[in-house]
Amino acid sequence: MSDVVAKAKYLFDQDFAPNAKAAEKPIAAAELALMVGEAESKGFRQGFEAAEQEAAVITARRTAAAFERMADSIEHFARGIVAAEQRIEAEAIELAVAIARKLVPELVVREPFGEIAALVTECFRQLASSPHIIVRVNDALHATARERLEEIARTRGFEGRLVVIAEPEIALGDCKIEWADGGVVRDQAKIETAISTAILRYLGARPSAVMPELGEIA
Repeated sequence: MSDVVAKAKYLFDQDFAPNAKAAEKPIAAAELALMVGEAESKGFRQGFEAAEQEAAVITARRTAAAFERMADSIEHFARGIVAAEQRIEAEAIELAVAIARKLVPELVVREPFGEIAALVTECFRQLASSPHIIVRVNDALHATARERLEEIARTRGFEGRLVVIAEPEIALGDCKIEWADGGVVRDQAKIETAISTAILRYLGARPSAVMPELGEIA
């Protein structure tokens, strides 16, 4: 009897129900630590990969923004160079005009007949067969002009009649040349106006950029 009872007590831990599950075995501490370690390592890897992706996105955005700023800076720099070149060109033209304005009157005073002689000489070359040429000059140059133009006519082979007339209203250094079917006028004031107009069209009407004391070009 005692043997039966002793054997039967070992059957009480068994569940003989049809759907009964075997009792779960307890997890050893070492195994649990290994599982926790693997879970932590996996979580760390996933977090690291996510951080890398986010860092890559941020870096790409920052790089794109930096390149955009560089492009803007280059464009701004290029515009600055163009503006500087235009300013230098405008200043050079303005300075040349200012110098010419000061020199031309002095040259006319020193050699008032120079431009007249050059223009009439060209007319003699083009009008060698013309019956006559009339040259009108400032009365202060009349005697000099008549003498020197007659000499030029001879050296150029002009066989027509040369007439030199004094005109007090003609500016010193200017002249009017007439022939049978045409004529030409040298008017320094009109030449300066034409030059100023051309410069203003090129640069635009504005005060002097380099020397404000020069005022307007025109």
